[in-house]
Order: sequence, then structure tokens, then C-alpha cells
Amino acid sequence: MDAIANTAGLVAASDQPTQAEAEAAVRTLIRWAGDDPAREGLLDTPKRVAKAYRELFSGYEKVPEDVLSRTFSEVSGYKDMVIVKDIAFHSHCEHHMVPFHGVAHIAYVPDGGVLGLSKMARLVDLYARRLQTQETMTAQIAQALDDSLRPKGVAVMIEAEHMCMAMRGIAKQGAKTLTTSFTGSFEMSASDQSRFIMLVRG
Repeated sequence: MDAIANTAGLVAASDQPTQAEAEAAVRTLIRWAGDDPAREGLLDTPKRVAKAYRELFSGYEKVPEDVLSRTFSEVSGYKDMVIVKDIAFHSHCEHHMVPFHGVAHIAYVPDGGVLGLSKMARLVDLYARRLQTQETMTAQIAQALDDSLRPKGVAVMIEAEHMCMAMRGIAKQGAKTLTTSFTGSFEMSASDQSRFIMLVRG
């Protein structure tokens, strides 16, 4: 799957609900929860929620090429892995629309070009600001880097705590989920995977 070109499942702009429709939906949920959207404390809540959702899910307004289109070819012979670790993010589980949060660690081995370091953090935000599963998000980040940069290999690790597990259901706080995705040289070399994990853990 080409993560840059893939837009399957995304709503066309012409089908997107209006601001008024979004606010009406929030009022319905408030009533369904058992409260009165007309009481003073909740009067502006639908507007605030719609505004917050616009920001929290702003990743739908961008594609990876917006972030990854510019590379630098002058690397003075550097051939080892480039790592940006502990990239903090917040996302929302697509199953319950409840937050999950954590850190992403990304590495790649250049093959003729490198990214500005902030671009990897921007890529994490792009995918985090959508309804997600951690597994999908991990694979999307790796695939987008692989498709755009064409490096020798990409490694992505995400560690996150899911509020759908902490706040509801089994209600276990502090449990972490860890996912990884490897392409190219990382996929073919267990020693490169181990070195990546050692460096991000160290």
C-alpha cells in the first residue's frame, strides 16, 4: 500500500458536515449522556467541542508529501542510521474515540538524502491527529518514510497508553502497548533491529 497516495475511507470535502451539524450532534450526545445542553455551563460546549475536534483531527487535512517533500542531499558521506526518539504524541482510538498517548521512535538509513529532523515529528503528528489504531499508525509512518525518502531502511517503534483500556472495560492504568515496523535493511537484519531498540531504549 502506498501510504502517501492512499486516501481510502476519507470523507470528501463535499460530504463533510457543516459546523451547525457538528454542534447539533454534540447536543444530541449531551442529551444521550443525561444532561441538558441548554443549561448555562453547556451552552457553548457544542461550539467548543467542534473547534477542538477540528484541531485534534487536523491530520485529515494533510498528506505525507506536505511534510516529506524536501530533503537534503549534502550528507558528507554519512551512511549510518539517523534516529529521532521520544517524539511525544496524542491520538484517538478509532474504536471508542478515546485518547491514547505515548512516544514514537523513528530511524532510517539514508541513501542519498536526509530529512530535516523536525519532519519526522511532523509526520507523527499528521497520523496521530486522525482516528487511529496504534498498529496502523506505526505502519503508516514507516511506509510514508519509505515511499518518500527511499532510504536503505526504516524502523519505527511506538509506545503508548490507551485510555480505552485505562478508563473503561478492564480499567488497568499504566499498561503500555508497543508496536514496531521495519522496512528494507532493518527488515532483513535482526542485528539492525536490535541496535535500533538498544539505542532508543538507552
